[in-house]
Amino acid sequence: MNRLFRGASRAAMALALTTPAAALAGTITGTVSDGTGTRALQSTQLRIVELGRVAEAGRDGSYRFPDVAPGTYTLEARYVGADPVRATVIVPATGDVDADIRIGSTIDSSIIVVGQVANQASALSRQRAADGVESVLTRDAVGQFPDQNVAESLRRLSGVNILNDQGEGRFVSVRGLDPELNAASVNGVRLPAPESDVRSVALDVIPSELIESIEVKKSLTPDMDGDTIGASIEINTTSAFDRKKDLFSIKAEGSYNDLTDSVTPKGSFDFSKKITDNFGIAGGASYYKRRFATNNEEMDGWDVDNGIAYADTMEYRDYDVTRKRIGASLSLDWQPSPSTKLYARGLYSQFDDQEYRRRLTFEMDEAPSSGSATTAGFDSQDGEITVTRDLKDRFERQRIRSLSLGGETNTGPWKFTYMGSLSKSSERENGSIDPVAFERKFDDGDDFGVVFDYGNPRRTAYAITSGADIFLDPGEYEFDKVERTTLSDSQDEEWAVKADISRKFAMNGGEFTIQAGGKARWRTKSYNGTFDVYKGFDGDLTLADVLGKQDYDLASIDPVPAKKSFRKYFNENFSSFELDDGDTWQASNESDYSVDEDIQAAYLLGRWDSAKLRVVGGVRMEHTKNDITGNLLDLDAQTLTVLNVKRSYTDWLPSLTARYEPVANLVLRAAGYKSLVRPKLSQLAPRVVIEDNEGEFGNPDLKPYRAWNIDLSAEYYFGRNAALSGGFFWKDVKNFTYVQVIEDYQYGSALLDEASIPVNGASGKIKGVELSYSQVFDFLPAPLDGLLAQVNYTYTDAKGTVLTDGDIADPRRIPLAASSKNTLNVVLGYEKGPLSLRAAGTYRDKYLDEIGDRAEEDRYVDDHFQLDLSAKYRITPGVRVFADWVNVTNAPYFAYQNLGGRQRLLQYENYSWTLKFGVSANF
Repeated sequence: MNRLFRGASRAAMALALTTPAAALAGTITGTVSDGTGTRALQSTQLRIVELGRVAEAGRDGSYRFPDVAPGTYTLEARYVGADPVRATVIVPATGDVDADIRIGSTIDSSIIVVGQVANQASALSRQRAADGVESVLTRDAVGQFPDQNVAESLRRLSGVNILNDQGEGRFVSVRGLDPELNAASVNGVRLPAPESDVRSVALDVIPSELIESIEVKKSLTPDMDGDTIGASIEINTTSAFDRKKDLFSIKAEGSYNDLTDSVTPKGSFDFSKKITDNFGIAGGASYYKRRFATNNEEMDGWDVDNGIAYADTMEYRDYDVTRKRIGASLSLDWQPSPSTKLYARGLYSQFDDQEYRRRLTFEMDEAPSSGSATTAGFDSQDGEITVTRDLKDRFERQRIRSLSLGGETNTGPWKFTYMGSLSKSSERENGSIDPVAFERKFDDGDDFGVVFDYGNPRRTAYAITSGADIFLDPGEYEFDKVERTTLSDSQDEEWAVKADISRKFAMNGGEFTIQAGGKARWRTKSYNGTFDVYKGFDGDLTLADVLGKQDYDLASIDPVPAKKSFRKYFNENFSSFELDDGDTWQASNESDYSVDEDIQAAYLLGRWDSAKLRVVGGVRMEHTKNDITGNLLDLDAQTLTVLNVKRSYTDWLPSLTARYEPVANLVLRAAGYKSLVRPKLSQLAPRVVIEDNEGEFGNPDLKPYRAWNIDLSAEYYFGRNAALSGGFFWKDVKNFTYVQVIEDYQYGSALLDEASIPVNGASGKIKGVELSYSQVFDFLPAPLDGLLAQVNYTYTDAKGTVLTDGDIADPRRIPLAASSKNTLNVVLGYEKGPLSLRAAGTYRDKYLDEIGDRAEEDRYVDDHFQLDLSAKYRITPGVRVFADWVNVTNAPYFAYQNLGGRQRLLQYENYSWTLKFGVSANF
C-alpha cells in the first residue's frame, strides 16, 4: 500500500510539473452567508461566468478559485430557496482577492436560516451540489420531527427506513437493504459497533441533538472507504465556523408514555462561539430518560399433526424498560494562517438500558389432543406440559466515543488534507439476571389442560380447561435456575490515519484535478463473557417468595415474580444457590472471540469540473488482513481448544461518476463502481460448539460481499424551493452470507449428524427505483402559502439463491435478508408566522428476517406504518413551545412464518403512543 501511495503521489507531482502555472495568476477566495450574516450557506454553487469554472462552498461557507488570470469577472452564487446573486470581482496583476457573498436580504433571510423551509433549502442545496446520489438531513430538520435518536431522524430521507427495537428506531436500512450493508461515520471517523455480533452500528445510541447534518451517500467515489453496498452514512457535529454569529440554545422536554403512565425528562443545550476571528469552539450535551412498556407474544416450533397446526412453545412477555441517553460533543476549529485550517472534534455517547421482563411460557412435548382449523388443545394426560414463569432483570450500557484531529492546507493550486482518529465502542453488562425461572411440570398424574386459539393471526389467546387452581398457585412453581451475567464485555476499537493531496489545473471552460491519497485502519473487536448458572437451592424457594403483580395487556400472566424482589433475595441468600459447573463452563467460553482487522487503502482519481459537466473517475485499492481467535468446545468430552486463523486479501475498486447539468436546474447523474462489505467479525471467529454429535460453527473462510453497482438519476429543481427527482439503481452482489444447516457434516475425522454454519451464497441481484418530491407552496394565496410537502418512495427487488441442507441440486430463490420491496415517506407541513405544524408518515414493506431450513420456516417481519405529529409555536423570536405525538397509530411489530397456507405468529409487540412536550430557546 505504501508503494502504491508513493507512486500515486509522484504521478500527481509529475503531472503538475509538466503543466506550467498560469502566469501572474491569482486566487479568488471568500465565504457565503445569509443576508444577516448569521449562518454559512454550505453547498452554495459558485461560478465564474466568463471562465465556466465552478466551486462549492464548504461547511464554513468558504470557497476558492486558484489560478485565475488578472481581469474583471462576474461571480454568480446559487442556493436553493433564494434568488441567484451576482458580484463583480477584479483580480489584480499580483496578489489574491477576497469576495464575500451574502444571499438574501436582511428581511427575507429567515426563509433560508430557520424553520422547515430553511431545512428543505439546505438539504436540496447539498443534494444538488453532491458528486453522486446523496440525501441530506440538516440540523434544523432534526428539530422539526419528534425523533428520539439519529436512526429515527434518518427515516425521513429518500430511500431510508429503520428497523425497530421495542418500538424505537435502531438500525438504518437504505433502499430496503440489510443494515449490515451500510457504513456509518462521525466527523469522518468510522464508527465501530457496540454489539458483539454485528458490524452495523445501532444509531439509537447517538442523540439527535448533537448533530449538524447527516449525509447518506448512496454512490461511491475513489476517495471514499469502499466498504458499503447500501450507503455511507456520514454524521457531522457542529463546528464554530458553521455559523457567522455566536449561538447558545437550550431545550427542556417531558415525555409521557401511555402504557407506563409516567413522565420522564429530556434536556439539551448546544453552543457555538468564536473566541477570535480565527479560533472557535462549539459543542453541546444531551440527557434523555425514557420509560416505556412493551406487550409481547412469541411462539416457536410450528408443526402440523393430524391436520391440526400448532406451536409447541407459547410465550407471553411483559417488558418494562427505562432507557437513558447521555451525549456530548466538542469541536475546536483554528485557522492559524489564511492557507491552513485545523480542527479537533470529539463525540461521547452513552446508552443505558434497564429492562425488566416477566414471562409466562407453555412448552408441550406432544402433539395436541384436540383442535380445529384455528385451535389446538393439550392435555397433561397425553403429554407433559411445562409451565415456566420467569424474570429478566438486565442492565446494559453501550458507549460510542470518537476523536479526530486534522486539517487542510491550500497553497496555490495544491490542497492537502490529513486526519488521525480514534473511535471506540463498547457494550457491557455486570450482574444481570437473565433469567430466574420458576417451573411446574404437568404430566399424566395431573389433571391439567390448555387450549390455544389461533383465530387472530397476530394474537393468540389461551384458556385453562382444567387444573386452574394449581396453575394459578405461586407456591406450585419451584425454583428451576438462575443465570447471572457476571460479565458480558464487547469491545470494538479502531485507529486510523489518512492523507490526501490534490492539484487543480485551470483549463478552458473548467478545471481538472488530479488527487491521490492513502488511509490505514487498525481495528480490534473482542467479546468476553462470564456467566454463572445456578440450578439448585439448599432449601425451599418458590414463586410465592418473590411474588409480584402483572401489568400486561394481552393476557393474564399472573402469578409473576416482582421486578426487583428476586435480586434482593439472591444477594441475601447467595450461599444457598448451587452452581452448575458444566453449564457455567459452556456459557462462559462458547461466545468468546477476538479479531484484528487491518485495512490499508490507496487511491488515485481524476476530476473534471465545469459549469455543465463534472466527471470523477479512478480506482481504489483496499488490502485486508485478519488475525482471528475463537474457542472449540466439545461438550461431550468437556474439552476446550483455542483456535487461531490468519488471512488476507486485496480488492481493487474502480469507479466512474458523472454529473451533467444540460440546462439550469436539471441535474443528471450516472455512477458505476465496485464495492465490498466484509463479513461479520463474529461469524468469522473460528468458534465451534459440539454436543450430541451436532455442531455450531463460525467460518473464518467467509468471503466478503463484493458488488458491482450502477446508479442513474435525474433531478429537477424548480420554483424557489422545490425539487423532483427519480433514480434507478442496480447491484450484482456476490458472496452474501446466510446460516445453513447441513446434515452429515464432516468435521476433521468426525462425521456430525448436523451442523449449523454461516456460508456464502452464490449471488444476489438488487435493482430498484427511487422517487422524491419536495416543494414549498409559497406561491399559493394566504393562508395556504405556508404549506410544504416532502414525499419519497423506493422500490427494491433484492433476490438471492440459497441451498437446502447444502444440497447443490436443491437451490431456492429468496429475498435478501432485511430487504423491503416498498418504502414510503410522506411529510406534510405548515409554517406561517409563529406557527409550525408537521405530520410525518413512514411505511416499510415486509422483509425476510431469518432463513429457515425450508421456505415455510423462513421468518418474515410484516409491513409497518407509523404516523407522528409535531406542533411548534414561537412565543418570541428566540423561544418556542412544542408538542410531539409519537406513534399515533400504535403501529405494532409482527413476525411470522408461512405454514399450512396462512401466517403463523412468531412474535407480536405493541407499544402504544408517546407524547412529548417542552420549550426551546435560542440566544
